[in-house]
Amino acid sequence: MVRNLLVRGMLAGLAAAALALVFAWVFGEPQVTGAIAVEESGGGHATHAPAVPGTDSGTGSGETTGHDHEDEGPVSRDVQSPLGLATGLGVFGVAVGGLFALAFAFAYGRVGALGARATSALLALGAFVAVELLPFLKYPANPPAVGDPATISRRTVLYLAMLAISVLLAVAAVHLGRRLAARHGAWNATLLAVAAYLAAVIVAYLLMPTVDEVPSGFPATLLWRFRLASLGIQAIMWSGIGLTFGVLAERALAPRRALATAA
Repeated sequence: MVRNLLVRGMLAGLAAAALALVFAWVFGEPQVTGAIAVEESGGGHATHAPAVPGTDSGTGSGETTGHDHEDEGPVSRDVQSPLGLATGLGVFGVAVGGLFALAFAFAYGRVGALGARATSALLALGAFVAVELLPFLKYPANPPAVGDPATISRRTVLYLAMLAISVLLAVAAVHLGRRLAARHGAWNATLLAVAAYLAAVIVAYLLMPTVDEVPSGFPATLLWRFRLASLGIQAIMWSGIGLTFGVLAERALAPRRALATAA
């Protein structure tokens, strides 16, 4: 059954990636093009990269160093942009979908009397908050021309550390909620666990270093739109996986549930 769910999870991730690709192409690519234009005009740091909003590690959204945009190699940006965007989101979606299916297999039946669709949706919401939203609020994605190339490694480590802290605190909050449920009831235990999680994340925010490398001449509106597009891509990705996988998992689990009912 786990193998069956894994395959369905990867399919759900691929379907979600297709939706995210449309959003990225319509709302993300214009911001990347604008950021590259700012960089080429000398209005930002020389980060040099066609970025893919939403598939970065939160450290610069595809930043690389060492190549000017004039030196695109044998493949032009007009080709790199759609192919690179589709490939990046597709691989990301399949990988995340597979991991999501494994997490679902562990969580199903352990988070209350919830069906497959409700469990999948709740898990997707929690994953989006813990894996994307909260780390993003501390270390948001940056377009080309934003961020010092010399600090990419440091920013990557900081983002991954924030991501790990957020996920570990989320796991601890779930465990806390389950322990408190017997004494305070499911609803109150959930509220207490969420409050404890947010309080711990705020402490982590205060303790983790702040990164601010936006050049003074970079357009604030362009930066804001890029970051919204990056976050929107992830929101579509996670919601698409949660909703699509819920339907597929429900169909996969229906025969087993029917056998259990008959027994």
